[in-house]
Amino acid sequence: MPQRRISASAPGGTFFLTFTVQRWYYIFDRHARWQILAEALSYRRAHAGLQLHGFVFMLNHIHLIATAPDAAGFVRDFKRHTAARLYENLGTTEPRVQELFRTEDGGYSLWQSGSAAMALETERMFQQKLTYIHENPVRKQYVARPEHWFWSSANPDCPLQPDPSS
Repeated sequence: MPQRRISASAPGGTFFLTFTVQRWYYIFDRHARWQILAEALSYRRAHAGLQLHGFVFMLNHIHLIATAPDAAGFVRDFKRHTAARLYENLGTTEPRVQELFRTEDGGYSLWQSGSAAMALETERMFQQKLTYIHENPVRKQYVARPEHWFWSSANPDCPLQPDPSS
C-alpha cells in the first residue's frame, strides 16, 4: 500500500514514487519544464547516488521507480529544487499561472504533499509498477504505444535513460 511519505528514518531502497502538481494543473507541456525535471534527476544521479529504473513525465505529475541511499532525502531535495526552478520558470513565462501556486503566507506550493511512495520489495512488484508507468500515457490516450511518449523510460530516444542495471 502506498504511503504519503517516506519516513526520514527509513533506509534507502527502491521505491515507486509519484509527484503531483497542486490542483493537478497542467504545467509540463510547455516552456521546457520537462527538461527541468530531467536535469534535476540527472544531478541527483551524479551527486546523490540515485539510480533511476523507470519514469514517465506526464502533464501534471511524474512517476518514478528509483533507488536512493536516502530515499526521504531524495524526495525532499528533488521536490524543493524542482519547485523553485519551476516556479521561477512560471514567473518568467506565465506570471498569471504562477499565482495559482501562491500560499496564504506569501510563499508558494507547487507540488502536492507526499509522494505516494511504495517500497518495491519483489521483482513482481517492480515489473507491475514499471508497466503501469509506461502505460500511463497510453491509458490517457495521448499515444498508441508506450515508446511513443517522449518523456518516458519506454522511449529509447528520450534524453534521460534508466540506469543500465535497470
